Amino acid sequence: MIIKSVELNNFGVYKGLNRIDLSVDDSKNIVVISGKNGYGKTTFLTALVWCLYGRQMGDVDEMYKGEINRSGQYEKYIKNSLNRQAERRGKTTFSVAIVFLNVDVIPNANCRELKVTRTYHTKGDSAEELEILINGDQSELVDEIGKEIFIRDFIMPKELAKFFFFDAEKIASLAAVYTARQRAELNDAYCAVLRIKPYRDLRDDLESYLHRLKSEAADKSERERLKRLRTEWEIANAGIEELKSRIAVLSDEASEIKFESDRLQEELIRKGCFMTVGDLHELRDRKKALEKRLRELNAELKSHYETIPFAMAGDLLTEVLVQVIRERALINRGFDEGKIEQLSDDIIDELISLPRPADIVIRPRVQQYYVDGIRRLLTKHLGWDAKSHAECAERWHDFSESEETGLKALIDVVKRDFKAAFKGINAEYNRCKNELNAMDRRIKSAEEKTEDPLVKADRERKDRLDEAYAEKQRAIGALDREIKDKNDVIRSCHKGITEITKGLKSAREREEISGQVERTIKYLKGFIAAFKSEKSHSLSRRIKENLDALLHKSALISDVKVEMIGRAIEIDLLDSRGLPLDKSALSRGEQQMYGTALLKGLIDESHIEFPVFIDSPMQKFDATHAGRVVQYFYPRVSNQVILFPLLEKELTRDEFDSLSTHISRSYLIRHGADESSSFEAVGRGEALFGAFEKAPQYAV
Repeated sequence: MIIKSVELNNFGVYKGLNRIDLSVDDSKNIVVISGKNGYGKTTFLTALVWCLYGRQMGDVDEMYKGEINRSGQYEKYIKNSLNRQAERRGKTTFSVAIVFLNVDVIPNANCRELKVTRTYHTKGDSAEELEILINGDQSELVDEIGKEIFIRDFIMPKELAKFFFFDAEKIASLAAVYTARQRAELNDAYCAVLRIKPYRDLRDDLESYLHRLKSEAADKSERERLKRLRTEWEIANAGIEELKSRIAVLSDEASEIKFESDRLQEELIRKGCFMTVGDLHELRDRKKALEKRLRELNAELKSHYETIPFAMAGDLLTEVLVQVIRERALINRGFDEGKIEQLSDDIIDELISLPRPADIVIRPRVQQYYVDGIRRLLTKHLGWDAKSHAECAERWHDFSESEETGLKALIDVVKRDFKAAFKGINAEYNRCKNELNAMDRRIKSAEEKTEDPLVKADRERKDRLDEAYAEKQRAIGALDREIKDKNDVIRSCHKGITEITKGLKSAREREEISGQVERTIKYLKGFIAAFKSEKSHSLSRRIKENLDALLHKSALISDVKVEMIGRAIEIDLLDSRGLPLDKSALSRGEQQMYGTALLKGLIDESHIEFPVFIDSPMQKFDATHAGRVVQYFYPRVSNQVILFPLLEKELTRDEFDSLSTHISRSYLIRHGADESSSFEAVGRGEALFGAFEKAPQYAV
């Protein structure tokens, strides 16, 4: 799948209808779109994401989510995308259209061309419209499954978009995850990229179907209990949806209050002459980052709650392990003694049967003496030391081998990871909290610099707004707790349903189906585990190959280990000793190389054919790294690659020349004194760089 063209109509800095041809072929798969800062490179990427995902664009990238929150709500944010010149002339509509070619994933459709158009009206009742045309016509399939779902199912799931629309300067963040929540979110995205998710969904659906099959065979009391549990489940689910709707309303109201409070805060600080608005924005951004980090640290601390009791147990846990090891040895003793006895008999029989010279006579007493001696020696050297294990005559715990392994793993986690992690979390939490308190004092001090009556009135109004905002947040927190309680009810109901159906036998006519479903579920569980293992090894290999091609320190990373365990994913870079490297100790360029290698590995493993859009390419790379990216990454990462470089800074002439054999088209974004941008097709090489240097720089 490639993008043939994009049309921007009064979107952002692009006034009127602007169409750009992005066609490529197999030998020339790169399009370069350049322009000076503020001319519209990032706006172009935003337009593409908005066209595909609309109000769900915040789920694609934290940047969009932050901008939507700062604006107060999605409607306020997206209304600002109307071109200012067009708005002054009375225009109230803007739109973005994307035309795709070679879309071969739509069932029962010979799709030569697919066009997606999203339109927004800043006035009137119908705010946002989405149109999808297949070969120029409306499609029953699109209408049947829904337009938004069609995009996620057949063009690009929103969970995966971050891997195809990205800022190269932030590429290292793909793997820079710290909290359990971040690892789980990244694991979900990776599972979607690696096509593991459909198998997990199928397994879950089959388990639900099996529960329904077995519930039909229950007796009256069991059926009544199942009915009650399902009713509680459905009520809890409905309650969660209603609570989420109330949270969404409260969040919008809170965002509007926060927006007005921030505006008043700027006004107060301006009147107090304490700091510039720019300083305020920097403080606010830092405050948001600290608040976000505090939430992450709280979440990370919660992820250790299950470990804390075991850490407190300390030596007692170790004593349990010693006892378990002794018990396992005792269990194996019977097998060992039987093997030793059989081995002794075999050796003695062969020894007695050995041919010997006629002049050697062994009396029966001598023979029995050596037979008994051989048995004792074999038992001594191969057998069980009964004395040292006499105290283990009783089996208190009766652990299986897998449970013993799990206990050892738990103790390793407690000894190796927990103490350092807990100490680090606590230290960072205190640091962030202290810095946050200092910021609050600075802002409050600025507000108190003047006693002007108007300023007092503004301050009092801001205090009321802050209290109203805090009240909304408290209400949201209470609703979140209600959701948690209802999720607990759902889990309890699920457990109860599972317990009932697990022991039930299906009705005679359903036994065969039930058995087949159970076998399929069992097979799927094994298949998913094997598939995840295979994908982990395959992704490890691809990342290592990509790192070897990109890094100029060939001895830095000897291997890559990817593990998907439960709902978390771990990616370790191993040094020459086979020990995990601290990724934070890598240079900025090396982190970007790692992120680049990870990204290419994921795209290769996904087998998804979709264009890759890269903003700020090769920033922070040294000459060697940049050369390897030009040679290895950009020409090979996708069948269509669109680069948005700032020429000379993010793409030099030499780097451009190295890419030139792969470049299909080059464009320069022109920006006029009327604050509007447009695309101009420019010849490659000197023509592009010359036009870029001559382009005037307007304030934007």
